This record gives sequence, structure tokens and C-alpha cells, in this order.
Amino acid sequence: MADAKIRVLIVDDIAETRENVRKILQFDPALEVVGAARTGKEGIELTQRLDPDVVIMDINMPDIDGITATKTIRERQPHVQVVILSVQGDTSYMRRAMLAGARDYLVKPPLMDELLNAVKQAGVLAQQERLKTAQAHTPLPASGFPSAVGLKPASLGKIIAVCSPKGGVGRTTVAVNLSIALHNEDTQCLIVDGSLQFGDVAMFFNEQGKNSVIDLAPRIETLEPDVVESVVIKHNASGVHILSAPTRPEDAERVDPEQFKGLLRYLRQMYAYIVVDTTAYLNEITLSAIDESDVIVLLTTQDIPALKNARLFLDLLRTLNVDLNKVVFTVNRYDRRIAITPERISENLKQPVRAVIPLDERTVIPSVNRGVPFVLEARSQPAARGIFELSEAVRSCIRQLEKA
Repeated sequence: MADAKIRVLIVDDIAETRENVRKILQFDPALEVVGAARTGKEGIELTQRLDPDVVIMDINMPDIDGITATKTIRERQPHVQVVILSVQGDTSYMRRAMLAGARDYLVKPPLMDELLNAVKQAGVLAQQERLKTAQAHTPLPASGFPSAVGLKPASLGKIIAVCSPKGGVGRTTVAVNLSIALHNEDTQCLIVDGSLQFGDVAMFFNEQGKNSVIDLAPRIETLEPDVVESVVIKHNASGVHILSAPTRPEDAERVDPEQFKGLLRYLRQMYAYIVVDTTAYLNEITLSAIDESDVIVLLTTQDIPALKNARLFLDLLRTLNVDLNKVVFTVNRYDRRIAITPERISENLKQPVRAVIPLDERTVIPSVNRGVPFVLEARSQPAARGIFELSEAVRSCIRQLEKA
């Protein structure tokens, strides 16, 4: 699936626009234009018949407008991703398009790199959705992960360390919402607060527990599943389990790096995914999480200090002989108005950006203040869609590493 061309359908009532878009897409050998439609109704019909990965959709058309057509396509074929092209730069149009299920929104005429990147990102997501749907209809083998905590899975769970060498980039917000996106009945997820002095993971779930990491790590040699289950917090709304940081900062000294490593290794036997929220500074606990991780989600934003620190972090990983293929480099709070694009970041830091989480303050800030992760209540909003893109990038990274 990963080697298959991304199939694209163009829907626009202006012949010149259809042809210009087709010419731009021909520059990339990974893309294939499979058809073109002149109206919204024709676009819906061709999408059903041709089953493309991506539909490039105009908003203003003579019969069915692009937003209505997008909603219809997404309801009938959820794996198909829609990229909206419109002369309307109004944020209200963008919001309506995203609520209808559009993957991206570009203002006409788009820059060539901007359009190609949007279509390719949407195409990768569409192909991943197809694969996920196919797997969902395939009976699970007897060796699949159990849904109940305390039972050892047939293969060890995966540890995902969420890292950023700069504070204030949204690391805990991403870690919390990512844990929910990864969790389901067959792949149960635990989030571990690795910021032992001032961790806030439990608060982001609106939870508070009297037990924490210090109730497990020092007794790793005699640990039992029922003890773990008695210590972790069960978040009812999402099903995710939470291992919180100590309530008193001075208690962080009671956990040494080897104990923390041992705890993560033990938790692999109980959970399919263990997401570790780390610190902005590289203490021994954070380095332990990096050592044990299968995937490192490295977060940056578009500001120069964050990018400088991300470069230093990548250089450190090279020094530590960490395989950079397991780094899922992610741009958080992406603002398309800023000229520092994910493509430029990838080129400058020599590390591909695998996920982009859009700037979405209206969704994220109230979510944090209420202690309700936004992927639970605002799944259609840009930030949540970015988190689901990140979760698929993490799963894809794990699959690629396992094949290698």
C-alpha cells in the first residue's frame, strides 16, 4: 500500500482550474489523476465509482456546493480525504469545510509546493485508513493483545516517548490526546507521567490519584499486575489508564533511572501502548524513557528557539546512536500564516516531518482548562484531526521498524 500511487479526483466547475491543478499534480510521480468532475453531484458520483484517495474540491459550484459534497463523500466513503480549494479565504468557510470533514483548506491559487504537500499528506492518510478498515474486517489471530489489564500480550507493548527540548510547545497536551487516539479495546494504552517533579498528566484528565510512579518503581523486583492495577488511575471517559507523577516534587528523588527503566519494561507486558510524557530538560529519567522507547515523538513549533533545540536534540540522538527512523518528528500549533513550513523544517533539520497538528486555540485551551481531552469531544476540529494523523504516523513507524 505504501508504494501505491495516490489517486486524485479533481472537482471544479472551471475547466482552466481543473487543467492547472492537473498540471501541478503531474510534477509528482507519486500522484495520479484518475478523473475530473465539473459539478458537486458529478464529483460525488465519480468518487463512488473511481474510489480515489484524495478529492480536490472547489467550494462554489452550480448545483451542489463543495462543502455539502464533501460531507456526502465523507459519510459514504470515510477513507477518502478531501482537500478544499476556494477563492474564499474567510475563516468561517474554512471552519465549515473542516466540520464537513475536509482534510485541508487552500486558498486559490495555491502554491505548487503547498498543493502537492497537502495532497500527499491527505493521500497517505487515506491509504492508512483503507488499510485500517481492511484489518478491522479481518479476524484477529489468537495471538492478539488482550483487552484486560494484567494479562500478558503475545508480544511486548510499544513505548512511545513524547519529547521536546523546549518548554511551552504543548508536549503534555499532545501526549494526553495521543494516548486516547492510540487506545481501543484491543490495544489498551497507559500514559506515564515522566515529569516526576511537576507533572500535570492527571490534571489534563481532570483526575487526581493518591498513588503514583513512586508506588511502583522502587518495588519493581516484586511487582505484580494486580498491584499495578491498584495504583493506576482508570479514566472512565476514554478507557486510558494513567500513572501519575508524585504529588510532592521532592518525592521525585525516590525514583532512580534504573528503577524507571525496569518499570517501563514491566508495563510492556501489560499494555499494548505506553505513552511517556517527558520533561523539557534531559534528566536521567527522560534519558531512560528515550533508551527504552520504540518510538520518539519529537515536538517542535515554528519559532526559531524551538527549532534550534530540536536540532540539538536530533544531534544528541545521533551521538547516543539512536536510530532516527524511530523519530516521529511533529510540528505542533502549525500556523499556515507563518512562512516556516513543515517542508522547510524537514529540509533544514534533515529529518522528515511526519505529522502536523494545526494551531487551534479555540479547541485546545478550553479543553485543557476543563480537563477534558479534546479528541473526546471535538474529533472533527483541526487539532484533533492532527492528533489522529500523529497516531497513524506512530503506528506506521512501528510497522516499518518491525519490518526492518
